[in-house]
Amino acid sequence: FLDGEAGQIIAEPDDATRSRLTAHIQQEHEYQDFLETLKGLPNETLDGRSIEIFANIGSTDDLDAVIANDATGIGLFRSEFLFLAGQDYPDEETQFQSYRSAAERLAGKKVIIRTLDIGSDKTADYFHLEQEQNPALGFRAIRICLTRPDLFRTQLRALCRASAYGNIAVMFPMITSEWEVLRAKELCAQVQKELESENIPYDKHMEIGIMLETPAAVVIADLLAKHVDFFSIGTNDLTQYTLAIDRQSSHLDQFYDAHHPAVLRMIRHAVETAHAAGIWVGICGELGADQSLTETFLEYGVDELSVSPAAVLPTRRVVRSLGLSPKEA
Repeated sequence: FLDGEAGQIIAEPDDATRSRLTAHIQQEHEYQDFLETLKGLPNETLDGRSIEIFANIGSTDDLDAVIANDATGIGLFRSEFLFLAGQDYPDEETQFQSYRSAAERLAGKKVIIRTLDIGSDKTADYFHLEQEQNPALGFRAIRICLTRPDLFRTQLRALCRASAYGNIAVMFPMITSEWEVLRAKELCAQVQKELESENIPYDKHMEIGIMLETPAAVVIADLLAKHVDFFSIGTNDLTQYTLAIDRQSSHLDQFYDAHHPAVLRMIRHAVETAHAAGIWVGICGELGADQSLTETFLEYGVDELSVSPAAVLPTRRVVRSLGLSPKEA
């Protein structure tokens, strides 16, 4: 027997072990069959509260899994993998074709594409990034894009062009201040003006959002909300920066707590602030698929969870099993 969950190969199991493993396999098959019955059903609690369940993807290779698992959209398209896959910057046409493919395959469902988030633990030699003592705190994501505007404008052109072929939204990562959002939107507006002058179509109502993954962004969420259509909470980095713990370091596992009250309070504050400003908010970090927190996030009023394609139906199962107390007026 190969026990994938335990990472064990069991040679010549005794009768008791064989019986236990066979029963477990049967239970897993029954569970997978049950998940199949959830396809096409709403992500709605027993008392009628609903939430969107989107999928995270790294490339267009993941689109089949998104569709097969009946995700209601894409909450995080990690565009940096287009940059990590080659030996040089992908040109506008290469990016456009990838974004367009996602938009067309999702056939009107929302596709949220995160602009380039490279640096820290994701690097490519041709970027010629300097070695940094604290790369997670260094030159990465929106900081690269705003200091290399030609690189950013190329991606924005590709994104805007692709928006004409579906329901694309764009979000900017690692935001810490208003000026970053305003500058990114200014560059996007410049690109859109160019496209108009060239008679190239784009969605003039394309949503623009930001990721909340720094404590600074959460604290000034009321200021940032004035400039965007939505927030997406990146819980992986938000946890790291809130707790001042390197999430890549196994030596700190005993101190790293993704359920830390400070992290959950930040998420709740972000949701309340977004709704007060009339915008929606999702979660696209690992906590989005943490089924022990699904009920908590629904109680907070989170509008969307974005998880791996394989986690879409299990998350829907949890949502549909919950009966929440009535929301306060």
